[in-house]
Amino acid sequence: MTNNWIYFDLDGTIANLYDVPNWLPMLQAEDPTPYEIAKPLVNMNVLARKLNKLARKGWHIGVISWLSKCSSPSYDKAVTAAKIKWIKTHLKSVTFEEINIVAYGVNKWEVCGKGILFDDEDKNRETWEGKAYHPSDMMNVLSSLLA
Repeated sequence: MTNNWIYFDLDGTIANLYDVPNWLPMLQAEDPTPYEIAKPLVNMNVLARKLNKLARKGWHIGVISWLSKCSSPSYDKAVTAAKIKWIKTHLKSVTFEEINIVAYGVNKWEVCGKGILFDDEDKNRETWEGKAYHPSDMMNVLSSLLA
């Protein structure tokens, strides 16, 4: 198992889902719009440059993100499409070797099982068996990997 992986959560980590007006009622109504219109939480140009440099140094880049807590199979499909489109819109120059959009509450370590995780959810960082960081540490950690 290779450990030179870096995984990103989306909502609350690099996508500002929780700042979208009425995000929770929209999710409860199975409206994927908040996932589509969330603004970035970090400077995406800077993040993309760092990730592309890390990829050239042999790092693998992935996403591990939960689906909505309130969901049906059709809504899961819409949310997955919205999240993938968000990634491709905001980080189009980055090649993600894995994009995992999984059921809400799934242990992310059990899906990925390797590397570094950036996630705003305490539980996800606590159950991750590699190194896990809060999004506020993201740019410094990525810079240290490039040093």
